Amino acid sequence: MTDTAPQPRVLIFDTTLRDGEQSPGATMTHDEKLEIASLLDEMGVDVIEAGFPIASEGDFQAVSEIARNSRNSTICGLSRANVKDIDRCWEAVRNAKSPRIHTFIGTSPLHRAIPNLSMDQMAELIHETVTHARNLCDNVQWSAMDATRTEYDYLCRVVEIAIKAGATTINIPDTVGYTYPFESANLIRMLLERVPGADSVIFSTHCHNDLGMATANSLAAVEAGARQIECTINGLGERAGNAALEEVVMAMRVRNDILPYETGIDTTKIMHLSRRVSTVSGFVVQPNKAIVGKNAFLHESGIHQDGVLKNVETFEIMKPEHIGLTAKNIAMGKHSGRAALRAKLKELGFDLGQNQLNDVFVRFKALADRKKEVYDEDLIALAADQAANAENDTLQLKRLRVISGTEGPQEAEMTLVIDGEEKGIDATGDGPVDAAFNCVKMLFPHKARLQLYQVHAVTEGTDAQATVSVRLEEDGRIVTGQAADTDTIVASVKAYINALNRLVVRRAKTAPGDDVKTIKYHS
Repeated sequence: MTDTAPQPRVLIFDTTLRDGEQSPGATMTHDEKLEIASLLDEMGVDVIEAGFPIASEGDFQAVSEIARNSRNSTICGLSRANVKDIDRCWEAVRNAKSPRIHTFIGTSPLHRAIPNLSMDQMAELIHETVTHARNLCDNVQWSAMDATRTEYDYLCRVVEIAIKAGATTINIPDTVGYTYPFESANLIRMLLERVPGADSVIFSTHCHNDLGMATANSLAAVEAGARQIECTINGLGERAGNAALEEVVMAMRVRNDILPYETGIDTTKIMHLSRRVSTVSGFVVQPNKAIVGKNAFLHESGIHQDGVLKNVETFEIMKPEHIGLTAKNIAMGKHSGRAALRAKLKELGFDLGQNQLNDVFVRFKALADRKKEVYDEDLIALAADQAANAENDTLQLKRLRVISGTEGPQEAEMTLVIDGEEKGIDATGDGPVDAAFNCVKMLFPHKARLQLYQVHAVTEGTDAQATVSVRLEEDGRIVTGQAADTDTIVASVKAYINALNRLVVRRAKTAPGDDVKTIKYHS
């Protein structure tokens, strides 16, 4: 009997908290960033890019705390190609068990024109900044932003400079999602063949999804010799997003016959992380999203259903439990007890404290009185809603009554608790939601502009809970609120209030614009 040779390891570099958070409206609170970082750490992500420390004081504090709390993952901060950025980045990550500085510069003709640097001037700047970073930290990653549109000869030149200056990881980003799989592979292969010292560093791929090929381009780069994939949960990111962690990881697992690489990811934690990132970012996962979409393991076609019943492998290439989907979606009802609820929530990935559990239990009982059966999705919505709405919030909904129908205008009567004081009013609007929102605006005047209003049914049926997402913008600050309820209007108002409460916190912590990601890296 012969031992099986270990497979090549592909490092998973998660940038949900940095590149993913740059999606307009996806801004996370400090506590949410810490929670997501902890879950990524537990899942086995090799490198967590925790943020852009110089972008704002909030980003710096979040990266610093994530670095201090990390147990397994390397914690990385992003910095532009200047000493001030790099020093701030090091200050934020230096207390991590395993810190990394990630510095970058745009190398394509379009990006060189922005700072108006010649090829020689940029080459010298790369040498100086990578050297400075390496003098601070043994683990330095350098990125050639817009590498896929950079002249190959020049790209080889600057990659060699970065390696000689001490970079240990070289990242080759497809910043605008422009490349094609065979190009992605050829680029990595070319660099490994032409650049002296290329065999002594790790090459990384960072692909955007503008043409829908981020996953394919990432995996093609791995086949050519890249050994790190940069990705985000749910493919979150600017424009069309980034390569999705769940897709690249499961592709290597399912097609290990042609992608003979391993990762350190505990795939059973994927689904819970996907749900949490969706909740805190306010970006609902599309139903037909690969791996984590609601329909990813559903079969409606009669032929498909018959095949799955006879042999699940007929139409399923992976098992739901491989990504953490519970095999038993047992409905709970009004007779279910607190212990059963705790066990079920823990099975779904929610380990609640006693006070949190008590709150969810009360709301679970109320929901069970209105619905015949309460399913996993209902419980997830309840737990997420509990986390989003705190007892000490500035605004709390006390009472809502809506008069609606075919004859307009619609009317709403509302009582809010604002800083502990009850205030009531009635207002009209073009519809019941508009009337209710007008009540909120009259009771709590503000200048926030509604950017997004989205309703998503948690389960099927007319008694289904509705999860509502509301995105607001005020003076450059963007916040997202979410809430769930069987009454869509109530859920809408609670989501609106949740967003306003987040806005109040932002106002208190920052001057206008301070928390806005004014510095962005469109890797």
